Amino acid sequence: MRITKTIEETRAARGGMTGLALMPTLGAMHEGHRALIRRARELADHVAVSIFVNPTQFGPSEDFESYPRPLEDDLAMCRGESVDLVFVPTVEEMYPADEAAVAIEVPSLGGMLEAAHRPGHFAGVCGVVAKLFGIVRPDVAVFGEKDYQQLKVIEALAAGLCLGVKIEACATVRDADGLALSSRNVNLSDGQRRDALGLSRSMAEAERLVVAGERDPGVIEGAMRGVLEAHQVAVDYAVVRDAACLGVLEAVDLRAGAAVCLVAGRVGEVRLIDQKVLGCWVEGGWDRRNGCNWGPMAIGC
Repeated sequence: MRITKTIEETRAARGGMTGLALMPTLGAMHEGHRALIRRARELADHVAVSIFVNPTQFGPSEDFESYPRPLEDDLAMCRGESVDLVFVPTVEEMYPADEAAVAIEVPSLGGMLEAAHRPGHFAGVCGVVAKLFGIVRPDVAVFGEKDYQQLKVIEALAAGLCLGVKIEACATVRDADGLALSSRNVNLSDGQRRDALGLSRSMAEAERLVVAGERDPGVIEGAMRGVLEAHQVAVDYAVVRDAACLGVLEAVDLRAGAAVCLVAGRVGEVRLIDQKVLGCWVEGGWDRRNGCNWGPMAIGC
């Protein structure tokens, strides 16, 4: 496994690789990241991982300074998964003091939901992802669906700028109780972790209502918010949107992949997000094979 710290080193290391998949990360890697690495390995002959806590996507009141940075643990995971290249740049390497600032945005997708609560976040994401694509020059890049709005922004970025990178979306990885894996979960106390189950349970309630025949997004969103508040989650948003463009829906479309639940809120000082694609209707009935079965999460509890 080659570990590089500079852009020049990374370009040189990447030069001889044909068929390369990139997994960009902030570090603090968990089993969700492992699943992304393994998917990357299925898609390409070589796998690269970037580990960089990007300051431009954190707001002034967010947790940039305290964000976990267990680099040796992250490298051990990469080594165990036979990653070929790990790029670990410094802030100074990615953003030289004498470099003019460049702003990249996707207004139609990056001006709502997360953007309302994290001003400048998606401009920071777009900037760093464009840089990483330019440095590593991957053929494909893998991203998790948990950061659903970010995924859609990056898909639009890659297509709109003709970057030549295929974006591969990977399903959210969850613990057995339904909590989506997140680097921030380590900051939850036992009690807060139980409260955090409100995110996945709110979306299970949304699915229950849709299966029962409810089509009004307002009714579904109200029910989701009720579950979150019952679990002591300070709600930022709980919405049902068009899964492709994140537009507001007049009615929930039952076709598979047509609508998505998006939730965000704080449990104590920890901010968490989650998502669930609805519209699990296929010819003949409800599809329980592709993520529509919430397993151990009791609907309505």
